[in-house]
Amino acid sequence: MLNDMPITWRPPESRGSDCLPFQALPHDEAERLDALRKLQILDTPPDAGFDLMVRLTARIFEVPIAYISIVDARRQWFKARHGIALTETPRAISFCSHAILQREPLIVPDLATDYRFAGSPLVTGEPWARFYAGMPLAEPGGKNVGTLCVLDTKPRAFSARQVEIFRDLGALAERELGRFACPAEDAD
Repeated sequence: MLNDMPITWRPPESRGSDCLPFQALPHDEAERLDALRKLQILDTPPDAGFDLMVRLTARIFEVPIAYISIVDARRQWFKARHGIALTETPRAISFCSHAILQREPLIVPDLATDYRFAGSPLVTGEPWARFYAGMPLAEPGGKNVGTLCVLDTKPRAFSARQVEIFRDLGALAERELGRFACPAEDAD
């Protein structure tokens, strides 16, 4: 069963790091990265609230993989994960770098048929991802810094009800993310 298998990623020898047609960057990338740094969440230890969130998300949607990713300048780092052993991937192959470009969930019914992702080593190799849904997560100032995600190894779709549940889970994940925000400094 995929849940019990460790997932590893190695760049394909023949493709190097340019396996996707382009890397998605928000128009306000510098400000987004500044907001992310202020959160001081990167490379922090596991967190029970986030761990519970991804386990519940995987169970609710009956998917083998769920995670909360934080999208840094060159990588996506997994704050919490279920069904994968990876702790990060290069941003260049990240589905989540596309999800943070919008406020609504990014739902890709079949990654293998989407030009943005068909060549990804995460699609063409282990974990053989076919379905992706990513709910953008904003820090308290409103900048998207990460995502709540689910992956499946077969194409699928979300019903309107499932999209609403996914949004609600994303709102809970954002509340957890807000715990990392530093209190505003007093103005003198």
